[in-house]
Amino acid sequence: MNTSESSDRDSGTEKTNWIDRRREKIRAEVERNRRGEYTVPTWVLAAALVLIVGGWLALIFFVG
Repeated sequence: MNTSESSDRDSGTEKTNWIDRRREKIRAEVERNRRGEYTVPTWVLAAALVLIVGGWLALIFFVG
């Protein structure tokens, strides 16, 4: 019986710790963004580049 009770408490503590760590990560990110340390994710930059190059190529092939 003691093992099931301790495992219940451990999983509850583990979940609480996960939530606390997640909240702390979010707070830290918001603070960084407020200081101006925000960076655009690489995949967004890559997608923008693909769209720009694709647009130019489409313009060249379809109009030219």
